[in-house]
Amino acid sequence: MNSSPSPLTQQVSVVIPTHNRLHLLRRALYSIQAQTLAPLETIVVDDGSTDGSHDSLATEFPTVQWIRQSNHGVSHARNQGIKQAKGEWIALLDSDDTWQPNKLEDQNNFLLENPDLYFCHTDEAWVRHGKPVSQPPYLDKSSENILTKSLTRCIICPSSVVLHRKIFQAVGHFDEKLPVCEDYDLWLRILLQFNTGYLNQKLVTKYGGHSDQLSTSHWGMDRFRVQSLENLLTQSNWEREFVPLILNTLIQKLEILCKGFTKRGKYMEAEQFTRSIKIYSDQLSKETEAITPLP
Repeated sequence: MNSSPSPLTQQVSVVIPTHNRLHLLRRALYSIQAQTLAPLETIVVDDGSTDGSHDSLATEFPTVQWIRQSNHGVSHARNQGIKQAKGEWIALLDSDDTWQPNKLEDQNNFLLENPDLYFCHTDEAWVRHGKPVSQPPYLDKSSENILTKSLTRCIICPSSVVLHRKIFQAVGHFDEKLPVCEDYDLWLRILLQFNTGYLNQKLVTKYGGHSDQLSTSHWGMDRFRVQSLENLLTQSNWEREFVPLILNTLIQKLEILCKGFTKRGKYMEAEQFTRSIKIYSDQLSKETEAITPLP
């Protein structure tokens, strides 16, 4: 990038996808309304709700812009909001999460201090079934080895992210073919090309335990991470030095899936994973030989 992005002040659009989350969405919108740095706009993408979300909240939050569509999934909803946003910066918020009042202001100050960054995320507090819970140690969000950590699991919380729209021009949008792990997929594409900033403050409250969480609606989540990693290997817009790292992670996840499917008696699928492990192991050997200097 040749020029630094502008700060967030009056240039950040908030995008919230939602589907049948009337009461949770109201809580999220109040947390935006309470921001000490007001966003340029708030866009709610109603992804086929049947619970009257729009009719109930449009009058209560008259400045909110609504995009109403049939149900296409969270990735499509986020992408529609991003494409229609006017701000240079995009702040994402899931409809079941909330922000601390100083969230946008603190990220704005952080980006002013780090003018070379196009991506900033924060820590978050977790609440499950109404009670605070601690995050597991493996979800270390610090910038050190963030790519390596993010290959294993989704480290970055979507509701904590502020990113410049130039990122989408460089890496694309959320993959609408992925029913889950779409955030994992986009963060990897970003981390392979951009430096990211981390603000070590719990500026987001992430609520869990409700029945419609996407992360609990699909078993074998590594299936979708494998799909993402395989897609990455077909792309050429990032440094190839990362190929062995991606292949190693891909093999590890395929081995986990192979064991899991075998345990469930799904032997045909397990055999397919075994074949894929062989293919990627051979590719890893060739990549390793190519970058290993001769004695």
